Amino acid sequence: MKTYKYKVQGVDYEVEIAEVEGKIARVNVNGIPFEIEMQKPINAAKHPALAATKRTTPVSTDSTAGATAAPVATAAPVAPAAKPQSAAPAGAGTAVKAPLPGTINAINVKVGDKVGIGDVVIVLEAMKMQNNIEAESAGTVTSILVNQGDTVMEGATMLTIG
Repeated sequence: MKTYKYKVQGVDYEVEIAEVEGKIARVNVNGIPFEIEMQKPINAAKHPALAATKRTTPVSTDSTAGATAAPVATAAPVAPAAKPQSAAPAGAGTAVKAPLPGTINAINVKVGDKVGIGDVVIVLEAMKMQNNIEAESAGTVTSILVNQGDTVMEGATMLTIG
């Protein structure tokens, strides 16, 4: 793990890179875990310690590369989760996407459940508020791509309805 110290608007942050998977990095900012999406990878030859954290794609630690991590009070610890339920590929049906980044607090459906338009399928916590995510189409839940406690980014597909 590689640790960096940043000062943002007069506030000191200690950023520890825990794991890299593709363009997603799991970091700890002042001891609070976050999952961030990198905009621009760095050269693995220049930073072999970062490239070796998990996968082959390195993480940018250059503050000009768009990798800003600011603490959010609602971040949940990143823990190994059970494998998400799936009865069909993620593309089978209408995707229900996260409208904003947050933590999955509840999944109110299972694969195979029938849902109607407006049914609350997921409860997403963001900025200390519980947001009911409703089905935008009627049908059967074909896959669930998240687990309770997962952190999701804005636009991430959480489940599909076929």
